[in-house]
Amino acid sequence: MNAATLGGHLDATVHAATPDRIQINASPDAGEVDFSPLGEHDHDFASLDLVSIADLLRNAFVYPPHTIYRNVKIAATGFDPTQDMHDHPQFHFAFQAALAPSRPPAGAVPDPVLLQTFHRLLCDAVARSTAGMQSPWLLQSGGKDSTSMAIAVAEACPRTTCLTYLGGKEEDEVASARFVAKKLGLRHEALVCDPGRAYDRYLALVPRTPLLTADFAALSYADLATEVGQNRGDGIIDALGSDQYFGVPLHRQDRLLAMLARRLRLPQDVFKSRLVSRSFKLCFALATLQMNGFERYFPGSRFSDTEVDELFGWNIASRSRKRMDTFHADITAAASAEAVRRISLVVGESAHLAKGMYVASAMALRLVYPYCDPKLRDWIFHDVPDDMLIGPGGVNKVLMRKYIAQHFEQLPYVQTKGCFRFDLRGLARQRFDQVHAFALQAQALLPGAPRWLETHRSRLDNKYFASKFYLLAMTLPWLLNRMQAAPRHQDVAINESVSS
Repeated sequence: MNAATLGGHLDATVHAATPDRIQINASPDAGEVDFSPLGEHDHDFASLDLVSIADLLRNAFVYPPHTIYRNVKIAATGFDPTQDMHDHPQFHFAFQAALAPSRPPAGAVPDPVLLQTFHRLLCDAVARSTAGMQSPWLLQSGGKDSTSMAIAVAEACPRTTCLTYLGGKEEDEVASARFVAKKLGLRHEALVCDPGRAYDRYLALVPRTPLLTADFAALSYADLATEVGQNRGDGIIDALGSDQYFGVPLHRQDRLLAMLARRLRLPQDVFKSRLVSRSFKLCFALATLQMNGFERYFPGSRFSDTEVDELFGWNIASRSRKRMDTFHADITAAASAEAVRRISLVVGESAHLAKGMYVASAMALRLVYPYCDPKLRDWIFHDVPDDMLIGPGGVNKVLMRKYIAQHFEQLPYVQTKGCFRFDLRGLARQRFDQVHAFALQAQALLPGAPRWLETHRSRLDNKYFASKFYLLAMTLPWLLNRMQAAPRHQDVAINESVSS
């Protein structure tokens, strides 16, 4: 089946009986996600949502409440799980600063009281979420969130092992993370990124991974989770989830990128010049011109709308962009640029948290997010003064910084952002031929993928292009696994109502 046929059938009527609608509550504050309703979901071409594939290539995740399957929706943060996610779902994020009732003024609550309450609630969240785990592992990236989590874990769940990932030379936080764990009396392990090993581990999980995301830390997560499983761990503690209620201050670079995001359609030849193609910064700036301000908040370098249409062989990127309409009311009502960014963070959270949810499900590991505990979240949102959330000059998570300072002084990751990085260029060097073979097999779906890989092979030492290679490397094998039963002698019809 060629690309034109696929595009022509997007607006057609489903020939076969519509499959049962599936809805999954994926909000992290609801506890561990149950993917059992998916059961043995059909591994066939017709079950895939083509617009969701465009989402992945454009933004590295599927816009919620949609998923990679046409008949499966998720109730992520901002969506009421009691409503039908299939028919006109309503998004509303209740944890905007402007929506908070009157918080205590600065200085009204003594710091020792705030810190003691924070510690108690965080410890309670850890104890509740890890109950029943015999050998939990904390993903200790070295940032503020994981360091503060380690402090609570040492008291509430001291049987935990800390695991730090060395994804590249840009931020080597293994030594400081090990120092933190040792001082707290926690066992510590480190895992050095090997892109080929991580990719092999991901491919081994693909048949058991319930849904698909292409988050830029997903390969790291597959690597880490496999390591936990091989060391007889039975659960993972992840310190994500606090940004949505602590807030996400904008800095000069954020404002500059928002100004640069103009939704232009640039000719792709501009990226082929010797000067531009070798410069990550130039490529990133030109890519930003092609985005809108909201989608520029999403991390990483991704395929432009023009490139996505070329990968599919027909115009589909606009359908992916239209999915932003679901969030339009909240974006319009946002009281500040920080509020808009917080919405983007919540929308993107479907990928940041989902990568762990999907991988843990494939590994049969429990996964918990103590920072998503409703009691902890609600206390911080309602009872902590504003200046302890975002301080003067845009200093974020002031309360958390003071909490860490009770135990450690001037750790480097308090000044610089920590994260799980991945060797994108190394992945391209080690696995190009393998991903190109996947692209050849998936030409019925993405006829332009082989050519994109072939014409950009010499540029993959630039992280801008290597990031796009990563998106194909994540997406293609999962899709191929689900296309095993793709129909060859009948029309494939996609229902517009569940693909837009």
